[in-house]
Amino acid sequence: MNFSENLVAAVEKVKPAVVALSTTRVAVDYMLHPVPVAGVGSGFVVREDGYIVTSAHVVEGAEKLQVIFSDGKTVGGHVVGADARTDVALVKVDLSGLHVAKMGNSDKIKVGQIVLALGNPLWMVGDPTVTLGVVSAISRTIRSERMLIEDLIQTDAAINPGNSGGPLINIEGEVIGINTAIVPFAQGIGFAIPVNTAKRVVNDLIKYGTVIRPWLGVYSVGVTENVARYYDLPVKEGCLVVEVVEGSPADDAGIRAGDVIIRIDGEKISDPRMLRKTIEEKNVGQAIDIVVARGSFTKTIRLKLGETRA
Repeated sequence: MNFSENLVAAVEKVKPAVVALSTTRVAVDYMLHPVPVAGVGSGFVVREDGYIVTSAHVVEGAEKLQVIFSDGKTVGGHVVGADARTDVALVKVDLSGLHVAKMGNSDKIKVGQIVLALGNPLWMVGDPTVTLGVVSAISRTIRSERMLIEDLIQTDAAINPGNSGGPLINIEGEVIGINTAIVPFAQGIGFAIPVNTAKRVVNDLIKYGTVIRPWLGVYSVGVTENVARYYDLPVKEGCLVVEVVEGSPADDAGIRAGDVIIRIDGEKISDPRMLRKTIEEKNVGQAIDIVVARGSFTKTIRLKLGETRA
């Protein structure tokens, strides 16, 4: 097959698993009267017995949820659980034998690889819309009007309101991310949550109805030579702490913005993805040793990881 045919084949593999979501929540008007507010989004089937992944902000506050399949079938659904930290949510419908999207491995994503974003932008139901782009960057940290999200995939594939929750796929038709249009001022820039992050969240939501994870309490960006030069950092690799959550284990232990985390329990930390992965492999309440570069010296900080739930 030629390149165009490969793209078509990739879309055909996942298209039947893509759904549109219609939500209704109740707000109050200026007279304090309750009024229904409609919302739209996208999602995709991850288990044939009716589990659907979408973005948490798509279903936030939804009192009524309708799932529309590409063949026009519409059924009611309910939210199993949502994780605001990763912007991932799980929806359940009372159906079986559904077409399931194949999950890829987002740890293997490379900058420059071709990706396709599927979804239902601007409430155009039916077959999902497809846009083409490349992976522009990985491990992005962004702050939207609503939240700060780490370790995002950045792409130039068009992602518009309504696309949120739909799959970002590679040319093999494997889902490598969940599209999010949570940055409304972005132009020519789209973001997606890595699918490996979503896998862990989905497993917890199915098992517990919430996400349970060890918690450090920092937001960070990866240190590169350019970042080190700009901020006059003493190291050229690690995680630059940009914010420490008040009352978190990191805050209580004395970690502060401007510190560069370079090792945890002797393991080298090179970027935010490795930092998060290292923390998530620990247990709630476990004591760890964190080595930070601060100014012209390094400091070892011992702390106990806390617990966070969605």
